Amino acid sequence: MKTYYLEHLSKILNVPQKSIEAAISLMEEGNTVPFISRYRKERTGNLDEMVLFEIENQLKRYYELELRKETILKTIEEQGALTDELKQKIENEVNPTILEDLYLPYKPKKRTRATIAKGKGLEPLAKIILKQPTDNPEHLASRFVGDKVASVEEALAGARDIIAEMVSEDAALRDVVRRFYIRTAIIHSKLVKGKEKQAQTYRDYFDFIEPIKHCKAHRLMAMLRGEREEMLRVTVEVDFDELFQMAARRYVKSNNECAREVEKAITDSCKRLLHPSMETETINHYREIAEKEAIRVFAENLRQLLMMPPAGQKRIMGIDPGFRTGCKVVCIDELGNMVHHETIYPHEPKMEHIASARKIHTLIEMYNIELIAIGNGTASRETERFISGLKFRRDVKVYVVDESGASIYSASKTAREEFPEYDVTVRGAVSIARRLADPLAELIKIDPKSIGVGQYQHDVNQTKLKEELDNVVISCVNRVGVNVNTASVQLLSYVSGLGPVLAKNIVEYRKKNGAFIQRKDLLKVARLGDKAFEQSAGFLRIPDSPNPLDNSAVHPENYAVVEKIAENLGVELSALIGNFELINKINPSEYISPTCGEFTIRDILEELKKPGRDPRGPIRSFQFDETIQSIDDLREGMIIHGIVTNITNFGVFVDIGIKQNGLVHISQLSNQYVQNPAEVVKLHQTVKVKVLSIDRERERIQLTMKNVG
Repeated sequence: MKTYYLEHLSKILNVPQKSIEAAISLMEEGNTVPFISRYRKERTGNLDEMVLFEIENQLKRYYELELRKETILKTIEEQGALTDELKQKIENEVNPTILEDLYLPYKPKKRTRATIAKGKGLEPLAKIILKQPTDNPEHLASRFVGDKVASVEEALAGARDIIAEMVSEDAALRDVVRRFYIRTAIIHSKLVKGKEKQAQTYRDYFDFIEPIKHCKAHRLMAMLRGEREEMLRVTVEVDFDELFQMAARRYVKSNNECAREVEKAITDSCKRLLHPSMETETINHYREIAEKEAIRVFAENLRQLLMMPPAGQKRIMGIDPGFRTGCKVVCIDELGNMVHHETIYPHEPKMEHIASARKIHTLIEMYNIELIAIGNGTASRETERFISGLKFRRDVKVYVVDESGASIYSASKTAREEFPEYDVTVRGAVSIARRLADPLAELIKIDPKSIGVGQYQHDVNQTKLKEELDNVVISCVNRVGVNVNTASVQLLSYVSGLGPVLAKNIVEYRKKNGAFIQRKDLLKVARLGDKAFEQSAGFLRIPDSPNPLDNSAVHPENYAVVEKIAENLGVELSALIGNFELINKINPSEYISPTCGEFTIRDILEELKKPGRDPRGPIRSFQFDETIQSIDDLREGMIIHGIVTNITNFGVFVDIGIKQNGLVHISQLSNQYVQNPAEVVKLHQTVKVKVLSIDRERERIQLTMKNVG
């Protein structure tokens, strides 16, 4: 990467240039972000994962920018217009927008008014008028009247068209005007005539005006969606007189009739060329900011969802509730394998209470069920009440599980491969049970956009959204670690250094040869070489390995360090692990070496204290208020408990145990000012809320977390 771009990255990321260079060098050597973040801290100066992902993205953009520069330079050079000054400007530019401004005058064009005028030989006239040498532009124009130009007026009009295009393509002027629009533009949204009924969703924006720099991301996204659906017309407005003056100060040099021609050209340029271009750029500028915010919110919600506490390896009953079609019931063992499935009908229209209860009791005893997971869709509350009303011989806890995206999984190729002989309803119930056991392992099988924790996810740049969400999944999987002997192909494919092919090969090896005994056995897997082992080994766990470090985040390259520590303390390796008293006696500086620095030593010691510890914490149960069954049971001022199901930048949605979620607007989250709702609440957090208002017609519930104790 060239020095000018490194300096640019250092400035925008607020990271030392040396650290960025080290990170890029590691990436170009084939190292993944999770591996660099965890095991190469000394090289990068302990850059965190988020910064490394951003450096990785910037590296891609840099290569794209360099390719674009090559194309631009080649095109201008072929026109014989490439000067040393222009070449230097293009080569050193870091902003893609300004780069395109520099290219604009040389960019091959379709037929425009200016190109037509140039075809008539009027470019010399335009250049003369721009110099504003005389009070008689008609006299100048008369020299150009001939076969192609019928009159003086036609000559002057053509010259003005050429000047107008020159003004609109002036890179320096465009930069000033762009900043003017971004700073002062007003966004105006209007209802499309005749769409009053169809556009009711957007009624807040039928005549909406606001400085665009103050327009919240969710409002802008809503307006732009309304425009795409042809319900709204969205425009950007600025002070036109100021726009004109900005161009005039640059081009009007005299006070004569030639100057008046230039002023006419500027007026035309501002209205016909500059304003439409800048209107689009301004909307795109703020759209990108809004999209970035929407993607950030989505990514943070996904991270919280994937990092929800797991129940662990338990025998679980999963129930996908339903009325007419019944409740699909499955039982899974500790490894997530389905051992039984059937359907019960405890609700209308069949109301088979006794038969359904008998089946549930039988299955719990037969399969030693420890937990019950009930999907939170249709008939969820009714099913929860039915199950909770049963008296079991053993202690069986009941959980309501968010089933968003379960139907997507059940119809997917992954689900068909896992359960080819079962229909989508059975697969959906299995997904619900597995989500309780390990949300991360199950949710990574579903396209994140289908999980239901985002905002305007279908309106944002899909490539950027996918990149960000993939990074979140990779980050979570590698942070938690993966049991190589139980993980699915889908889960293994997100492990640092693996990918779908090696993940499949690991599972195939496991089926053929049995469980992996130690980490180094991974090198026996087809196509899993030294580099892939280096990148992945630290994130793969083998709980029953004879070497206890194989079930920790200590990388095999550092086993010798731990063995030396144990030897110096005069204990066996197994006696050292988890022994806080011994570990606290260790002086980290004694073990620092050129290949194992202070950051790595401290990470090793922390891992030795709690080897293989799951960072997601323990699972907690929750029950809704039994007296609230529908929106009709709610009253203003009522205080109830709920679960946060979605976090947006304008507030949070809370499940209060009925069909409709309530909204706690950002202004109602706390008595203090809240800039980001995610700083106050987390996804799936239990919260106490008060009912502010109920719109039963629109099925909207406004809640508050202020002053609820």
